[in-house]
Amino acid sequence: MEPPPPPEEQMSAVTLTSDGPPPASAPRRTLIRSIVARPDGGLGLVGSKVTIGGMMKTGREQGKGSFAFLELNDGSYLDSLQVIVDSSVADPSILNPSGNPSLKAKISAVTRIRDELPFATHTFFRENRLRYVHTPIITTSDCEGAGEMFQVTTLFSDAEKLERELKENPPPSEDEIEAAKMLVKDKADIGASVSLLTSAKENLARLEERFKLKAGIAQKDGKIDYSHDFFGRQAFLTVSGQLQVETYACALGNVYTFGPTFRAEHSHTSRHLAEFWMIEPEIAFADLQVGELIGGTQREERYDVLVQRIQEAGLPLEPYEWYLDLRRYGTLKHSGFGLGFA
Repeated sequence: MEPPPPPEEQMSAVTLTSDGPPPASAPRRTLIRSIVARPDGGLGLVGSKVTIGGMMKTGREQGKGSFAFLELNDGSYLDSLQVIVDSSVADPSILNPSGNPSLKAKISAVTRIRDELPFATHTFFRENRLRYVHTPIITTSDCEGAGEMFQVTTLFSDAEKLERELKENPPPSEDEIEAAKMLVKDKADIGASVSLLTSAKENLARLEERFKLKAGIAQKDGKIDYSHDFFGRQAFLTVSGQLQVETYACALGNVYTFGPTFRAEHSHTSRHLAEFWMIEPEIAFADLQVGELIGGTQREERYDVLVQRIQEAGLPLEPYEWYLDLRRYGTLKHSGFGLGFA
């Protein structure tokens, strides 16, 4: 069985004078890219009948309004296709430029660039023999230490559950407690008083438990109990995959990670984002013999120096034990950098 002819030949077989329907194998809609991006600019399709769909970018009337030139774009290519439309096709609609601003052009351009850049990034690293690895999005360690981190917790869910229970069974009011005390004094109904006070005590215990569980609300000792949380400890959205990607570099050599990162920084400028993607390569056996150079650094491989710096920063050692193991049980010099990718 012979393969079907190219779409261009299929389209050229359907002329403007053809009365019958197009062949079943012909595409229902032709992408503008397949016309505009042709080496001949589409001249080879003269006399052909094609069906296109697109959004009108610009338009201008000619011939005293008898026809118009329209620039159509379907998102498949940067350039648009100019078509001639007779005024009998449709009545012109009125668009108020000041009342109906359109950002389609800017959004589509940014989207195309955003689509091409990740592919080019992966292609570059693949050609240079770097392996693509995935690092955790939820982590218990602070890689940067320079900004606030978004916290991941389920404690709010537990607190809301207890709050609903308290609404259904609210604690007694001060008047009810005073009335219970009077009942005890009068010894008129000791059983009812004991029951009321017991209920008040239980509700008070639930209220205290709610504040213990609610994240961000400290207990009496000033600390938050995360043992009830999903991970049993504090957890955050990652600010960088550097620490984790170093473990891969010590095993696989040259690697890189490319994924989302989060920064809870109140910097409302065009250069600061709460969520963005980061490209972070890590090269094994790379000895730059410098500290930091334009964001690229040689990692500290000395175990005692790392422990000292963690303690000086007032950080607990436990969340970083896995990172210290890379130095404790043998290590190698490696370097890397991070490049923000919005």
